[in-house]
Formats: sequence, C-alpha cells, structure tokens
Amino acid sequence: MVVNVYQRTAADILKELKVTDKGLTEADVERLRKEQGFNELEEAAKKSAVQIFFEQFKDFLVIILLAAAVISAFLGKLESAAVILVVVMINAALGTVQHIKAEQSLKSLKALSSPSAKVLRNGQRMEIVSREVLAGDILYLDAGDYISADGRLMEAFSLQVNESSLTGESESVLKTTEVIDGHHVAIGDRKNMAFSGSFVTYGRGVMLVTAIGMNTEIGKIANLLETAKEKKTPLQENLDSFGRKLALAILGICVVIFGLNLARGHALIESFMFAVSLAVAAIPEALSSIVTIVLAIGTQKMATENAIVRKLHAVESLGSISVICSDKTGTLTQNRMAVQKIFVDGKVLAYDELNHDKVLERKLIQMALLCNDAVTIEKKDIGDPTEIALVNLGEVYGLDELVMREHYPRIGELPFDSDRKLMSTFNRYRDSRIMITKGAIDALLQRAAQIEKADGVFPLSDTSKHELESINREFSEAGLRVLGFAYKEVGEEHAVSPADEADLVFLGLIAMMDPPRGESASAVASCIEAGIKPVMITGDHKITASAIARRIGILREGTEAMEGRELDETSDEQLKEMVERISVYARVSPEHKIRIVRAWQEKGNVVAMTGDGVNDAPALKQADIGIAMGITGTEVAKDAAAMVLTDDNFSTIVKAISNGRSIYANIKNAIRFLLSGNTAGILSVLYASVAALPIPFAPVHLLFINLLTDSLPAIALGMEPHTGSMMNEKPRDIKTPILNRAFTTEVLAEGFLIALSTMAAFHIGLQTGNAADASTMAFATLCLSRLLHGFNARSAASVFRIGIFTNKYLWLAVAIGYLLLKLVLTMDPLMHVFEVVPLDYYQYLVVYLASAMPLAVVQAFKLITFKSEAA
Repeated sequence: MVVNVYQRTAADILKELKVTDKGLTEADVERLRKEQGFNELEEAAKKSAVQIFFEQFKDFLVIILLAAAVISAFLGKLESAAVILVVVMINAALGTVQHIKAEQSLKSLKALSSPSAKVLRNGQRMEIVSREVLAGDILYLDAGDYISADGRLMEAFSLQVNESSLTGESESVLKTTEVIDGHHVAIGDRKNMAFSGSFVTYGRGVMLVTAIGMNTEIGKIANLLETAKEKKTPLQENLDSFGRKLALAILGICVVIFGLNLARGHALIESFMFAVSLAVAAIPEALSSIVTIVLAIGTQKMATENAIVRKLHAVESLGSISVICSDKTGTLTQNRMAVQKIFVDGKVLAYDELNHDKVLERKLIQMALLCNDAVTIEKKDIGDPTEIALVNLGEVYGLDELVMREHYPRIGELPFDSDRKLMSTFNRYRDSRIMITKGAIDALLQRAAQIEKADGVFPLSDTSKHELESINREFSEAGLRVLGFAYKEVGEEHAVSPADEADLVFLGLIAMMDPPRGESASAVASCIEAGIKPVMITGDHKITASAIARRIGILREGTEAMEGRELDETSDEQLKEMVERISVYARVSPEHKIRIVRAWQEKGNVVAMTGDGVNDAPALKQADIGIAMGITGTEVAKDAAAMVLTDDNFSTIVKAISNGRSIYANIKNAIRFLLSGNTAGILSVLYASVAALPIPFAPVHLLFINLLTDSLPAIALGMEPHTGSMMNEKPRDIKTPILNRAFTTEVLAEGFLIALSTMAAFHIGLQTGNAADASTMAFATLCLSRLLHGFNARSAASVFRIGIFTNKYLWLAVAIGYLLLKLVLTMDPLMHVFEVVPLDYYQYLVVYLASAMPLAVVQAFKLITFKSEAA
C-alpha cells in the first residue's frame, strides 16, 4: 500500500511500485498478485459445520425429546431411545445442511455481477473483473463508472465523483491532478484521489491504483464493522412462541397423565411411557425443518426466475406488499439510451429513416461519432450511455466509430461540463480543421450564428430558432433527451478554450430515450389487478418520467407527478394526505425516497422499494422489502436489500410477489397438515388416558409418523404449483399471524376427525384382538389417515376443483409413506423395532376404511361450502 498518496506525483508513485505508465505487464501482474492478493474485502470468520450442528440442540422441544430418550434407555426401552436419538440427529443434520446452503447462496450472490474495471495492461486498454485490479494498475474512469480501488489521479477532464459511501455527502466532488500539501487531509478534501465504493457522475479521468481490498478507505471501514445478527422472521417468531407454549403445556399435561396412571395402579415404566408417548405425539419434530426446506425450495425457484432472496422475512412480506416504489432506469426501462428521432434539414425523421447518401444526414451521423468518447469493442459498450446511443446509431448505417475517428483524427477537446452544458472536439475533417460541438439546445443556440440546410449555409434567423425550440419542446414532452449538433471551421492550431465555442453552424438535433422494457406495461397491469400500487421514483426530469409512466400505465387518470423541489415544500403530514394520488416522483434525492416510503407505511401499507446506488441504501432499509439491482447495483445496496434482482427487471418483482404469495400459502398448508396430524395424536393419547384404556401408541410409532410419513407430504405441499389466481387476491395483512383463530379452528377440527378414526380403529382392535392388535391398528390408521390428509391440506378448495393430479410430488410422497408403513407392518426386524404385530384381512379393511374417512368428510365439506358460496 502506498502512503501519503495525495502529497505525491503519479510519476513518483509509479517509480515506487516499479511499474510504468504503459500499464502492467504479465510479469508485473504475477509479481504484484503474490504481494497483494485480490481486490476484495475479507469476510468475518464463519461458524464451522460442527458448531452449527450442535446449535440445533438448543431448541427446548429437542431437549424434551433427548430427555425422553435418556429416560427410555434407563428404563430398558433401548429401541425407543435409539429411534428418538436417530430422529433428533436427522433433524439436526437437516438444519445444518440448510444453514450451510443459505451461506453458500449468499456467497454466490456476492459473486453475482461483480463490477468490472477498464485498465491499461501491456499497453492495451481492456476490461477486467474488479477483483483482479492491483495497486499499480492504470484505470480509465468514465461517467457512470463504479470505482473499484483507491488511487491517484493522473488525468481529470471535468471529473466529478460521488463519495457519499465514504463521506456521507451526496454532492459530487470535482477532481484535480494537482499535488496537495499538508498532513492529515480529510478524505473529502483529497481531490487528486478517487476511492473504492464511489462512482463517477461527470467527465472522465485516468487513475493510478494505490490501494486495493482491505487497504482501501472503505476496507478500513469494513474492518471496524461488526456483523449484525439476522432478525428472525415473523413466521419464525410465531412458530418459536408456539413451540415454547406447546412445550410448557406438554410438560404440564405429561406430569398430570403420569400421576393419573400411577394413581390407577399402573406400573412406573408403563406410566412413564404413556407420558413420553404424549410428549412425542405433541411435539412437531419436523416442523422447523419442513418450514426451512419449503422456504429453501421456494427461494430456489425464485432464484431461477431472477429473484434472489437474501433475508427470509422477505418471503413472508412479499404476499403483503401493497405499494412498489420502483426506480425508472433499468428496472422499468431497458437501461440503454437509444436514438428515437432526428431533426435535420427541416425534417423530423425516425432513427432508421436517414438517407446515408444525403450529405447533410451523413455529416450529422459522422459528427455524432467524432464528438464522442464511447466505443463498442467485442459487443461490449464502454462509455457514457448517451454517447453509446450515438455509436449504435452509426452501426445502423454501417459506420464504425473507431474507423471514423482514425479517418478524421481528434487533435484537441473541451470536455463536457455542467456549467457550459457542451462538449467540443477538434478534428481534422477532409482538408480542413473543424470544431464539432454537441450539447443542450439552449446553450447551443446562444453560440450558433448559422444553420446548414441541403441547399447551403444560412444565417440563423429568429424564425429558425423558434422552429428548433418548438421541435426541442415536442421531443422533450415525449420524454426524449435532446442533443444539438453544430460545427465550425477553425484556423491554425492554438490553445483551445470555451471561447472557441462561438459563431457555430447549427446542423441538427438527435433525440433519444431509455425505452420501456417490453414486459413493463403488462407487469404494471398485473400489479394493479393484484391490488398493488406501482409508483415510479426517479432522478430524471418530470416530463421524461411522466412520458414513460404514461406509456406503461403507472401514470393514469386521477394520478399525478411531483418533483423533488415540490416535495421540499411539502410537510410530512401534507405528503401523507396526498401520497395516494402521486404515481410519479421526479428529480428526487435519497431523503425524499425515505419520506415517500414512510408516508405510505404510515397509511398502513407494506412497501417494496427498488434501488441500486450507495445512496439508495437508507431507503432500502426503511422499506418493508428493499430490492436491489443485481447488475447495476452497488454492494452497499445489495447488502441493505432483502431481495436482489439478477436481471434488474420490474416484471421480476411482480413474479416474485406471485411466488412469495404461493410460498407463504404452501408453508401455511404444510404447517396446517403437520399440526392437525399432531393434534390427532395428542387427542388420541389423552382420550385413551382419560378413558383408562391401554396405551394406544409406543413412542416409536409417533416418531415414525412425525418424522417420516409426515415429512414427505409436508415437503410435497411446499412444492404445490401456484396458480395465476394468487395475483387476483388483495395483499395479505402482514399483522395477521399464521396461527390465528380461523387457522387454529381448522387444525383442531381436522385433528379431531383423524383422532376419531384412529380411536374407532383402536376400539375395534380391542374387541377383535388384544391390546397389541389395537395398538398396531391405531398406529396404522393414524399413519395412513395423516398421509391421505395431505390431499385435504393442498388448498382451501376441494382437490376436485384444483385438479387431483396437479401435485405429482404429493402422490409420490403418499406412495413412499404407504410403502414405508407396509414395510414396518410386514417385515420381521422392523416389526420388532416398531413394536407392531401382524394384522388379518378384516383388521386391514378397518384400517383402510377408517383412514379414508377424514379425507372423505373434509372433501365433501369443501364441495358443499363451495356450492353454497357459488349460489
């Protein structure tokens, strides 16, 4: 790392690093890589797989199971103890695998769309991944570039850099190449340097890299940061709270049942095993793992559709989103400027209607390519988006910018700056020397004295000026960005200055825009249909933003657009009152974005906000769901976001909401399936205890059901295909807990039905055989009826309405579950381990009929209630 950079010249630093201004050679790269490593920030030490595994045993419900296993072993029930331990270990292994997978997903997210850097190596300009940048590299900086290392500026042409990630100041800093005297100069005052994490807002420059990775200023900040603990999601907190209450209730009931059985004269071991059965029946061992697996499957599917979920609460919140505040550029639009209209020789033409054989029209394209710093190399666009649009226009007519610039070489330039609103280049053009000027039409008209038409050059009259202003206004109102072009012949070589930009010959106008994405309009329509209000927030001008918003359906009748300066004059209370009728916000600052989000939230809405810059991070954190752009987004924005779009596309947000709604519905169905099955087990054991009947289940029976035959259908329910009808519903109220009164009533009712069938089979078993027969029949009925109950849990509607065979995974899960049950009931070694006895044909018939009863009753109820609602 080079020290006191701002006090030294670039030549001095090159000498220290033993490199030249021709860029690094391959030998230099190899040498410096060994010394410096890669340009990346170090991560905090991660927990080992062993630590993660043992952390799975902290759960109170798991501790109860472990205690049950130890006591079972002490009382001689070694098979029961072994099965309980195996189940707990499987559960811990599942939790560990999911944790590690989540970390790997985050790792791949960091690699996603790694920023690139334009460097000089072996005397040639090339583009490399920013991770490979070394101290000693020479970087080219253009407007819009993300700066990937710290360095000393060698050249600066009106170069302005936003350093808000380091200084907190949103205003760009004008850079220089002069040596700065003095010690302990603040970062914001080191104007001959540029820093990692900042980005170029204007101009261009060349920088010598002096620090990378952890040695950069932003690396020093990263060193001081402590990793914040990930907040639990509302669903996780809900389930944890339910688990704690359930555990306490189980312990209380188990003590009562244990005491009751002892008082009735039952043996100690039998009384204890009764209590253990109840504990095992009540504890939904697989619940936590199933929710995690369903979330993982759902988020994996979302990742294939270009939405990477970084924070789990996002999945729950997605279904509740009622407002999407979206950036315009790149999200609703294509993030590339494209020429739309051209005005030349008194005519307005579409971009593809120019006649290359006409001198004036050919000259306008040529000058657009010459007064231009952008290039396209191997299908990669390098440079300012506006200038790239002009290069692409040249390609339409078979003109290559590099060939053109070689043919008419540049001999001087006046870079663009925001005060003049102009850029000029001096070129050798045919047999003369000319100055080509492009820029804002108002600035150009002040400096133009003549206008060129097909039949010659004429004085620029007031009439011509009014015509140009009228065309400019027409283009601007259509949301187009307009550039004027003019030129003049210049005499002998002299030191160029802005004073030369006078007495110009006006040539024409080229109007461009960042066009809407093809799918934006349909995505906006889907939002509105789903009860979600789309809002455009942009730094662009109000006219441009409104034109795009109208085209895609965001700005509709009854809604309006507002500018940042109007927001400044509006109080928070006023904004809250008017926020529902504002669909477009233009020329906004990061502070404005936070105010807009808060105004919506204070009206009870769940807000999603998109962003890509460092300055968007506060608004992304303020929003209920921050959505960062994967391609154009900075690492700061991605870290602040709950979700990252890998294609920066608004329609992906709409798809993610639809997927989020489905995932939440699937999780809810899986939880309902598991809890209703557990309820059936609890009611069965309680009934047997209160009725002074023999114990209906061994603990291994219930563990087998809870962990094996229940888990597979629950996972399959998490893979239930979602239908388009999800987006016809209004957003879900985020304050409504998953375990609400209606949900609990369903769980209890369905659990009661399954318990009724199970106890019916148990009674028939006691009448036709002994306690062992009855226990085996109760076990088989509970297991099979819970498997079939998976079809009830698929939807609020009957399977006959949603399609019996649409979830192939559930059919497979039920088939595997039935096969496992059949093996336990018929294979000698397994029969001994699971404490079952052979059943005769009549007993099997009872089991099958009793198991089918809850399915038949629930499906009949759903069909009847649907017909009643339809009527």
